[in-house]
Amino acid sequence: MPTLTITEHFEAPPALAFEALSDFPNAADIVTGIQKVEMLTDGPVGVGTRFRETRIMFGREASETMEVTAFDPPAGITLEAESHGTHYRSIYALSALDGGTSVAMTFEATPKTFMARLLSVVFSGMIKSMAKMMHTDLREAAQYAKQRAREQLQQAGGEG
Repeated sequence: MPTLTITEHFEAPPALAFEALSDFPNAADIVTGIQKVEMLTDGPVGVGTRFRETRIMFGREASETMEVTAFDPPAGITLEAESHGTHYRSIYALSALDGGTSVAMTFEATPKTFMARLLSVVFSGMIKSMAKMMHTDLREAAQYAKQRAREQLQQAGGEG
């Protein structure tokens, strides 16, 4: 499967953009495509944090167990998963830009088994749908971060 890179501008500082992308316990409240998240590790989010995310993919419920393999607030985060003979990696790179944050999300799927290699040909045809879903996820996280930035400004100004 080819690598996908999606970018989105967040109208929020990098710290709030990072918070929106790494708030796994509340991800289902931030991204509508996520049905639920079950935390599999205790404590604060960081390298080694594991969680099971459930969403509807191509009309079917799908759950994947993900692990945080890189955690560098507010510059980036990497999630990895193994499923059905394929290794998945999602890399989020954040940088301050134009009073907000540029977020580039790179998704890689590497088939590890013969059957996964065969199926990757079929899934290549779904790449546009995957890209659309990932872009929607980023847009919704950007909206959440923007709202948090507004709330902080109101609190700092004595409003609200």
